[in-house]
Amino acid sequence: MTPLHRTRDRLARFVGESLDGAVRARTAPLRIEAWEVPGEPVPFASAVTRPFSPFAVGTEWGRPWSTRWLHVRGRVPADWVQTERHRAEIVVDLGFDGLAPGFQAEALAFRPDGTIIKAISPRNAYLPVEGDEIDVYLELAANPGIHPESHWVTTPLGDRATAGEAPLYRLRELQLALVDREVWALQQDVAVLAGLADELPAEHPRTAQLAAALDRMLDAVDPDDVAGSALTARRLLAPALAAPAAASAHTVIATGHAHIDSAWLWPVRETVRKCARTFSNVVALMDEYPDFRFACSSAQQLAWVKESYPDLFERIREKVASGQFVLVGGQWVEPDTNMPSGEATARQLVLGKRFFLEEFGVETREVWLPDTFGYTASLPQVIRLSGSDWFMTQKISWNQTNAMPHHSFWWEGIDGTRVFTHFPPIETYNAELSPAELAHAQRTYRDHDTGTVSLAPFGWGDGGGGPTREMVAAAHRQADLDGSPRVELGAPADFARRARDENPELPVWSGEMYLELHRGTLTSQLRTKQGNRRSEQLLHEAELWAATAAIRVGAPYPADALERVWQRVLLLQFHDILPGSSIAWVHREAEEDHARIARELEAIVQTALAALSGEGDLDLVANAAPLALAGVDALAVGVASRDAAAATITETADGWRLRNGVLDVGVDTAGLIVSLRDASGRDAIAPGEAAGLLRLHRDLPDKWDAWDIDRHYRTNGLDLRGAESIEAAVGDGVATVRVHRRFGASTVIQSLALRPGAAAVDLTVEVDWRERHRLLKLMFPLDVHAERSTSEIQFGHVHRPTHVNTSWDEARFEFTAQRWIHVGEEGYGVAVANDSTYGHSVTRETRADGGTTTWVGLSVLRAPTFPDPESDQGEHTLRFSIRPTSSISDAAEEGHRLNGTVRAWRGAREVEPIVRVSDPAVRVEAVKLAEDRSGDLVVRLYESSGGRRRVTIEIDADVADATIVDLLERPVGEAAVPGDASRVELELRAFEIVTLRYRRS
Repeated sequence: MTPLHRTRDRLARFVGESLDGAVRARTAPLRIEAWEVPGEPVPFASAVTRPFSPFAVGTEWGRPWSTRWLHVRGRVPADWVQTERHRAEIVVDLGFDGLAPGFQAEALAFRPDGTIIKAISPRNAYLPVEGDEIDVYLELAANPGIHPESHWVTTPLGDRATAGEAPLYRLRELQLALVDREVWALQQDVAVLAGLADELPAEHPRTAQLAAALDRMLDAVDPDDVAGSALTARRLLAPALAAPAAASAHTVIATGHAHIDSAWLWPVRETVRKCARTFSNVVALMDEYPDFRFACSSAQQLAWVKESYPDLFERIREKVASGQFVLVGGQWVEPDTNMPSGEATARQLVLGKRFFLEEFGVETREVWLPDTFGYTASLPQVIRLSGSDWFMTQKISWNQTNAMPHHSFWWEGIDGTRVFTHFPPIETYNAELSPAELAHAQRTYRDHDTGTVSLAPFGWGDGGGGPTREMVAAAHRQADLDGSPRVELGAPADFARRARDENPELPVWSGEMYLELHRGTLTSQLRTKQGNRRSEQLLHEAELWAATAAIRVGAPYPADALERVWQRVLLLQFHDILPGSSIAWVHREAEEDHARIARELEAIVQTALAALSGEGDLDLVANAAPLALAGVDALAVGVASRDAAAATITETADGWRLRNGVLDVGVDTAGLIVSLRDASGRDAIAPGEAAGLLRLHRDLPDKWDAWDIDRHYRTNGLDLRGAESIEAAVGDGVATVRVHRRFGASTVIQSLALRPGAAAVDLTVEVDWRERHRLLKLMFPLDVHAERSTSEIQFGHVHRPTHVNTSWDEARFEFTAQRWIHVGEEGYGVAVANDSTYGHSVTRETRADGGTTTWVGLSVLRAPTFPDPESDQGEHTLRFSIRPTSSISDAAEEGHRLNGTVRAWRGAREVEPIVRVSDPAVRVEAVKLAEDRSGDLVVRLYESSGGRRRVTIEIDADVADATIVDLLERPVGEAAVPGDASRVELELRAFEIVTLRYRRS
């Protein structure tokens, strides 16, 4: 046994038997009264008026999701002498159950005047005593312990209706304590030195020196009188703590942080309280440690605090001004970045940065997404256009197969924009700054040849209390410590400046950053995803038609209403809401809010269209798409085209033939597409295969139930070919085949429809889904030799190889596409579009005839049971289309058509668009009035083909001048566009986003 092993055992006994207990020199009881809130939480002003009854330590409390208020009173004993060394505190144990902080009971403490003191959580379970008299109110939250590491264990706790009534907790402690700060400091000294010794090699000289120092301390300290010997013990340890770090030691910039999921294993209403608890802890810690810095990333969370806890918000405002409370990220929430639309991705930064600027006068310079499930390749350009210039994430360290090759690098987007990017090698956003974590950061860091510094976000998240005084103490002791990386308390910007300055020639990562994990989040909780897709589309329509009505007929523009809706939609894009990885409560509320949003936006759209077209009997089409659809120009209201001949159905020996003069579609007796030809005569469907095939897979991920689809799902699949009934008919010129199927406990109706003159076949899936741990995919076997697939993403598209040459290719077996995916070979392609599906797969195989079958699969539904045991159960309707002989532009047309950009309308007159673009490859993403309520017209557009384009943008309105602006609508560069503002000529590079602001005459 080495000396370190002997010392470790001896030290563990001393710490457990003597040191920890000696931190409290004395204790004294307090008087407690309680009132249980009968329903949802109430504010302080209401709670303190209610009848409180005596309550004792040891009493059970806390029905799941309930709230109990305690009124705590007492007096510091007269014989307690408070000095620099001895300080009175209230110590609390709500019945903490061993789970991680943030996943169990929490509390917030108030003074009698309603101002906040700080919070209580498992690792932050004390309150300062202000004077000799104790008079404190505690708001206790009985949040049930739904542990994230449950992975797949079904729990009823995620819904009040099933969570039960039995109390979850027992109040173990609530009393006064006289804390010996010198003993506490010794406790921190020992933790750092012992932790460091454990991380160093046994044969390292420093290890022996640390063991010897700890032995000397143990020899000198009196375990029966730790307080009396603490100063001596600390003096003996001081030389070991004073030994400086090596010149080559890595440097860690430690930034306080508390990653608070805006909803997850708790509802949104609880997040509001979690924010108050955490932020009150943070500002209290700042008062004690002026060098402590804390990074806060979500504008929504501060907006909640401003509304519900205005006194705390003012304290935060003061700490922002002092530089201690550091605003980062600039987004409304930390969103998913795969599924939101381009405009929603931009608005996260528009609303977030505006809030920080208007409330605090601070412009954030980074995008801060430690926990998001993959990163879209369009994000670098959006970051730059928002006025930000670097990016931080942590989640990519969770990759199952491949490790990212660098920790600091340039990330290049689809348009060529680059942003400085950092993955903290400490590989957590909830660090404690332990020697083990710091050693891991130094050992993991892959860029020692070019860099010397990394970032470490530290603090308990999700309501766990944020950074603690123990963490700050650990940082101070490891600021310059032999055997350890150097630790500096600082802000993220301090890190970014240093990292970029020391090596501007960083490596480059180009394209999306695909997370090799959590692929199931592209499919889980379909209703939430459908609500999001429709909200995004309705917001586009509402802004377009309201702006058009304001300019054409002087109608009032509903700016405030639109902003409120955007805030709600952006919240619902949070990275545990839109991905479908939250408890039932969260998703039920999301679905309800999406329904309300739809009603509100429909009212705005209909009011604007009525003002524009008037009352009349013309059959009109309002086309909000950036492409001409249904014979109506982009962004216009016109008379619908009715020239196409009706589709026909012919019964054959093998099924049916559907024709409309454009397509010839063969459907077999199972209601599946077995041939699909246009005028070229080429069949898009692979020989012997059938498209529109539903395939049912067993879906039992290794770990994270709602989050993951693991590659082994492919080893077990059932093709749903059986039909209970099938009908074929023509109605209103549309030829339809409708099939009823049954499988397991579920039923499905599949409809194939061929519209007059259509270049695509529409497929509708109506399913009553009653499965558990199953994945339903919709399959399209295409006779195409596709080297790559092309998927729509925000402001463009990405190509992904269909082969699996490398481990990176193989790991990308399920990926995101927005409204469409396209596969093709030279001269021929096929597009598959959807109205609410994000998860896709593409594989290929060589047939016996030498041809290639490219399989396009769309993940329709899943059925995980954690954290929501009823995930996706019930009725759903989804729409798809398949278009042969299609270009990428045709694919986009199908995507816009399926997603409701065209609506039938009756009115008295057509409406010309206020914006026309000469090249259809340059797409208008948004038409709106300016955020500053000036009435200026704002048009956002982008190059969609991936090539350079020269384009003319015509404005049919009285405009005085045109200016190129950033996403926040501020001039950029040589912003003023020369010449006639109503006819602007621009040259756009591939996938470039441009925002034009027009001052109206």
